[in-house]
Amino acid sequence: MFLDHIPNKKEITETHEKIKDYIHHTPVLTSKALNKMLKCELFFKCENFQKTGSFKLRGAANAIHSLSDDELKNGVATHSSGNHAAAVALSAEMRSAKAYIVMPRTAPEIKKKAVAGYGAEIIFCEPTLKAREVSLKNITGKTGAVFIPSYNNYSIIAGQATAAKELIESTNKPDYILTPIGGGGLTSGTALSVNYFSPETQVIACEPVGADDAFRSIKAGKIIPMINPTTIADGLLTSLGDKTFPIIQQYIKEIITVDDESIIKSMRLIWERMKIIIEPSSAVVLAAVFNRNELFTGKRVGLILSGGNVDLDNLPWN
Repeated sequence: MFLDHIPNKKEITETHEKIKDYIHHTPVLTSKALNKMLKCELFFKCENFQKTGSFKLRGAANAIHSLSDDELKNGVATHSSGNHAAAVALSAEMRSAKAYIVMPRTAPEIKKKAVAGYGAEIIFCEPTLKAREVSLKNITGKTGAVFIPSYNNYSIIAGQATAAKELIESTNKPDYILTPIGGGGLTSGTALSVNYFSPETQVIACEPVGADDAFRSIKAGKIIPMINPTTIADGLLTSLGDKTFPIIQQYIKEIITVDDESIIKSMRLIWERMKIIIEPSSAVVLAAVFNRNELFTGKRVGLILSGGNVDLDNLPWN
């Protein structure tokens, strides 16, 4: 079953070993042009090249491969507008288990097609958190499927921690690692890996100003849920959870907020200079380096590019 405590160093190492055959060990890319522009050494951990197009597969694979055959007999279920949905669907398919995915009817078509392509049963609902939660409760009540949370779960966090572990191993302990932050699964996992494998590295989370609940929560010392977030970074709309928040509170150096204009600029720059596709949520890390360039000048900086699932018919600069 799932971990019931904050994963330790041994458990993250074991998680990495457990899921290695189900994920890509994604590359770390560099760009001389961006290094010169920003006067620092940048290392991009390309989770946009991960199976399903985002880091979410790491957590979903670990959670679902932590379940016994008996626990999986009624399948798994979750609610998600995109990347976590695809990750759960593929991980369930790998275990020959049924997946029920609650998605808002307004989710991007590319993400609906991806989830369906992995063989999941999609249940559409209205685009509100309440509608998603009610639909999920109905499905799990009817089927007995196991709920796979998108971030607020220690097995999910352990899986997401493996991205930073790989980045540390590939770059010989950078000065900083930057992550996008929404619900905090990737950020809390990154914070734990840095604490265990490279304690001299500092972790900075990066967040849109239009969805800055993590920034405000850290300042307030308690979780302040996001209400009506507005940002181009659609993967970062979720509020922190009671499992991710304490880890972030303890281990994160700071949270840098960036506006949508700088997110779009950074996204386009990565497309143009590095010739790779990233989604807006990934671009917040480069936008943060631009916004606080004096902090990173002369430093070795790891940036986790969280995903690359983009609607090519609806690019933000068009």
